[in-house]
Amino acid sequence: MTETPTVSVIIRAYTEERWDDLVQSVASVQQQNVPVTEIVLVIDNNPTLLARATAQFPGVNVVANRYEPGSSNAWNMGIESAQSEIVAFIDDDAIAEPDWIENLLEPYALPDVEGVGGHIEPHWLGGRPRWFPEEFNWVVGCSYRGLPATLAPVRNLIGCNMSFRRASLIEIGMLLTDKGLGHKSGQPIGCDETEMCIRLGQHKPTARLLHNPQAKVLHSVPAKRATWRYFSARCYLEGKSKAVVSQLVGADQGTSTERSYVLKTLPTGVLRGLRDGIFKLDPYGFMRAGAIIGGLAITTFAYLRMQLASRWQR
Repeated sequence: MTETPTVSVIIRAYTEERWDDLVQSVASVQQQNVPVTEIVLVIDNNPTLLARATAQFPGVNVVANRYEPGSSNAWNMGIESAQSEIVAFIDDDAIAEPDWIENLLEPYALPDVEGVGGHIEPHWLGGRPRWFPEEFNWVVGCSYRGLPATLAPVRNLIGCNMSFRRASLIEIGMLLTDKGLGHKSGQPIGCDETEMCIRLGQHKPTARLLHNPQAKVLHSVPAKRATWRYFSARCYLEGKSKAVVSQLVGADQGTSTERSYVLKTLPTGVLRGLRDGIFKLDPYGFMRAGAIIGGLAITTFAYLRMQLASRWQR
């Protein structure tokens, strides 16, 4: 690999409702301090958006997802279409900092690094709810309290801000598309990138995935996602997804990060919320503590229910 590897940035878009966000996202990638080799914009099952994007972005490789709709197939389409050594991913409603690509690429100087992800800062369009705990920022697709604060190895990267050696993704068959994982029709069923990261680690046991907090993007969070209804629904879907991942890669690896998160990060968050409520007289502190307990309960229930259902079907 060359000293400065080539990089293709893959963006998936499926709805015209986020058109203004998409324009900003593409512009932020085009304005990087280290120029990207190409931008691959995958339009997922929306011919009208495909035509509009083709006209709007003449310097961008705009391609249609020729597979079934969904994040996994759309990302695979982008990986297949890319021409660079490194493929980086950003959401259509996220804006990259000017040094995003520079900070993603730097760790690839180490030959055992197979992937690098970064920090995803939520941009709450309606204001951050004071009851919403930072430990659950993953509910809205953002970095959460508990992730490393410095460059460090992690089990998996987050889809809104991640990158990989393209050849390695091709080698393992990219993302799975037939296991019920991934976003489809706007439904936030995640973990498709989680499963792929774990499978990559199993295929290459000496490989490392690194989290670099200096590689930053700003991810829009609409007001409709700042509700308890969305919070609880997303926790339920996450539990189901984690159960599927565990069935595919084994429970030890499928829940390795989650065990530390549940045993260390969440109890600390509950205590922090209670302390804020008692000593700072912040009533929302009690609500944040309650949201952590409730979110964990919902996620765990969905996980166990999915696991039991799977056993009964055997």
